[in-house]
Amino acid sequence: MSKRQVLRGAAILGTLLTNVWIFTSPGAEWGVLIGDTVAPSFASFPDTVGSVLRLLANGKFLALLTLLFGVGLAIQHASAARRGLPWPGRYPRRALFLLGEGVVHFVLVFAWDVLMGYAVTALLVAWLLTRSRRARNRVMWWALGVHLTLMALLTTALVAAGDQGGDTPSRAVRDLYAHGSWGEQIVFRLENALALRLEPILTFALLVFLFLLGVRLFRAGAFGQDATGRRIRTRLLRWGLGLGLPISVAASLVGSELFLLDRYVGGPLTALGYIGLTGVLLDRIGGTGPLTRGLANVGRAALSGYVLQNVLCVLVAYGFGLGLTHRLGDRWQPWWVIGLWAAVCAVLMAGASWWLRRFGHGPLESVQRWALRR
Repeated sequence: MSKRQVLRGAAILGTLLTNVWIFTSPGAEWGVLIGDTVAPSFASFPDTVGSVLRLLANGKFLALLTLLFGVGLAIQHASAARRGLPWPGRYPRRALFLLGEGVVHFVLVFAWDVLMGYAVTALLVAWLLTRSRRARNRVMWWALGVHLTLMALLTTALVAAGDQGGDTPSRAVRDLYAHGSWGEQIVFRLENALALRLEPILTFALLVFLFLLGVRLFRAGAFGQDATGRRIRTRLLRWGLGLGLPISVAASLVGSELFLLDRYVGGPLTALGYIGLTGVLLDRIGGTGPLTRGLANVGRAALSGYVLQNVLCVLVAYGFGLGLTHRLGDRWQPWWVIGLWAAVCAVLMAGASWWLRRFGHGPLESVQRWALRR
């Protein structure tokens, strides 16, 4: 197993650690959009546990998954070069198929889908891989500049507006997720598709930067077993956690006005630290334990794992399934939410390990390979 597979598995399960709080809030996907988020609280031990987990996950694992998608793109480009194949060649078909999968996932399962944004970004970055290194670097740093400028302007606007405390989802929206049918939720997502797709639009420059940074890290040897890889991972650990976590902690403690700073500035920096931390731990303790193998198997079937974890949470949390969000409410917070996350993680690791002992690829990965061979 490789460090990249372990990191990809950790990114999938870490993304769930962000999304599980969305599934288990009364406003679900719509609540996040209108700003109905839970402020950090340290008034009690349960509040502290929930706040710390949100802080460690918010934006961090999403950025990690984005970086690793860029790494995967670099690997495919290198493979095509070794075999003497043209680039991007047939890759746009793969990206467009991923876009279609994302649309289906958005409509049928979960509004905060990442696949559509990744597909569009991949089309651009795949073309950029045909350009010179200087051109790619120019685009990468310009994309970062655009992203930071946009976040600064939006944060300034939020600070100027003051802490409004966010809006509470209407009774109709709460009832939709607590008692509504699957079909009614699909109609709601379609009617509000543009609003629910704002994140990948606002963060498109960040996606481009992280994709290109993933390419750069891979080509620099950040995931290798040699001294160069260990040196890069150590630097990522120090700089990523040393800068990213303080930014996220400070932003989350100040208030909701700095939400964007936490998620879209501190988050990506901390993701670099997570790459370094995971690499350093694997270098020191090895990667043969059951947890490492489980993470690696989830990483090998990342697309299937990402979709399945959202399907399972929908069936547990929403009204057309078990409806536990409505039934349990705040009475067992945050413990039942953490338990749901842990249970889904266990299902994914056990399921991926079982599946990959019998088949070479995950279920959705196999469908993708079959479709693209036609």
